[in-house]
Amino acid sequence: MAQPDYNGPDSSSGAGERVTVAVYAPDPILHVGVVHQLRQRPEIELVDAADRPRVSLVAVDSVDDETAALLYRLRHDSSTRTGLVVGTFESGDALQRVIECGVTAVLRRSEADQDRLLRLVLAIANGEGVLPGDLLAKLLDHVGSLQRSTLDPHAVSLSTLTSREADMLRLVSEGLDTAEIARKTSYSERTVKNVLHEIITRLHLRNRTHAVGYALRNGLI
Repeated sequence: MAQPDYNGPDSSSGAGERVTVAVYAPDPILHVGVVHQLRQRPEIELVDAADRPRVSLVAVDSVDDETAALLYRLRHDSSTRTGLVVGTFESGDALQRVIECGVTAVLRRSEADQDRLLRLVLAIANGEGVLPGDLLAKLLDHVGSLQRSTLDPHAVSLSTLTSREADMLRLVSEGLDTAEIARKTSYSERTVKNVLHEIITRLHLRNRTHAVGYALRNGLI
């Protein structure tokens, strides 16, 4: 995923304190487009993630496991609030997924002109939530469906994780490799590999990234 872009010392000035924003996007063209729109506004200062921005803006076509892992990492950074510019949500589950990852505001990519992007960023910086009405309806329908499934005695229950498995998946989501997870948890590297392999095998997943995405979607970590 592309690293945030930033203005540098010659960025335009405006009245009052500007909102610092870091932009993330896997598509270089999408990244350049969002940065170009925001760079023209005096209310905004584009910075690198290391500068602890007030707002982190993630722009993607759809929410995949890599995007969910990034949103999850940003959720645990108390210095920033996260917004999402997205092409489409494939399901209500994907929408719920980003809310659980700490996203406070959503804007459709097709509607992301300069003025709407600015309003989105300022709302995020002020601690406000932004969600288009039809997406809110989709989210409520999805949550209602989940609640009905929970009340159904014949519904299939979600697989659960042990505390050790959950801890290791959290560390994977933070970008740690096997050796780093072993040091953090005081287990051997062999044990870490075995635990992660057991999760992937038991839940019929493809790899570690898929396992992190599954756990985030189902509220297991």
